[in-house]
Amino acid sequence: MKIYRETDVPDLGAVKDLTIAVIGFGSQGHAQATMMKESGLRVIIGARKDGRSWNKALELGFKVHEIPEAVKVADIIHILIPDEVQKKVYDQHIAPHLSEGKTLGFSHGFNISYKRIVPPENVDVIMVAPKSPGPSELTTYREGFGVPALVAVHQDATGKARERALGMAKAMHFTMAGVIDLNSFDPPRENISAFDLETFTDLFGEQSVLCGGVAELIQAGFETLVEAGYPPEMAYFEVSHELKLIVDLIYTGGIEKMYDKVSNTAEYGGRTRGKLVIDRKVVKPVMKKLLNAVEDGSFAKEWMEEADGGMPRLKKMREQEGSNDLQVVGDELRKLFEKPGA
Repeated sequence: MKIYRETDVPDLGAVKDLTIAVIGFGSQGHAQATMMKESGLRVIIGARKDGRSWNKALELGFKVHEIPEAVKVADIIHILIPDEVQKKVYDQHIAPHLSEGKTLGFSHGFNISYKRIVPPENVDVIMVAPKSPGPSELTTYREGFGVPALVAVHQDATGKARERALGMAKAMHFTMAGVIDLNSFDPPRENISAFDLETFTDLFGEQSVLCGGVAELIQAGFETLVEAGYPPEMAYFEVSHELKLIVDLIYTGGIEKMYDKVSNTAEYGGRTRGKLVIDRKVVKPVMKKLLNAVEDGSFAKEWMEEADGGMPRLKKMREQEGSNDLQVVGDELRKLFEKPGA
């Protein structure tokens, strides 16, 4: 796949004279708007008048408009509000004010991939998707570097869509780390668009490993130790607290670096017993079912019905799992690591 580096995008010419409206000012909106603004781009914020995001953006020196006005005056409309509300905001406040030659930007392809948002053919549709939480992006940017990112073009009405996406990526220092062009995937998956590549892999990763899988593995390990009579404090440290140390090693050098840095005892135990806990013959068929539900849209349908219904199931799970023993014990032990006066 094509990876754009800093020297591949010589300047900000494709976007330096354009107005970029960032819609939403949460974690990603705040970070991306700030990075582009500090790189000299003309950035405004679109938000609900007098809402929390509106007031926060004003306090930080941004020009803030209600969303319809922001869409009217901007050349690039970069939508960074939650997936579940994008369609409603787009239909009511963005679509009526789009005009030929404008660019719609996203950092996640959910609403395009599942055709909840279908832009007119006379506008560009691009993705600039940093592979990092917003606060980390901003910290890395201000340290003089950037985080890796993805770019994709769904529609190129102007002939300048890719250049605009790369210009935004460069302004946020993503090209310093490397920007993967999803349109360059070869051979392409049949009936899988560049936006789909990001959407489907992102959802699958969250569900199977990064959020769902890891959380359930930690919980099962904690319960196993506690039910066997071990102190919950010890169980927390062994299956949850120390996970960060292991993940940091994997992050910097891969699984083999992790095994190289832990003890021989830990390596032997991990290599021999890990396969018993995660039996790929059992787990991979389940993962394939998760991936199929992402690809065929059934997960998206389920999630949108949940969101439209006020998220009763999610709220119940938050309540139940937010007060279980692992969370309660962890909350107490994490206080030990707080710096005085923090």
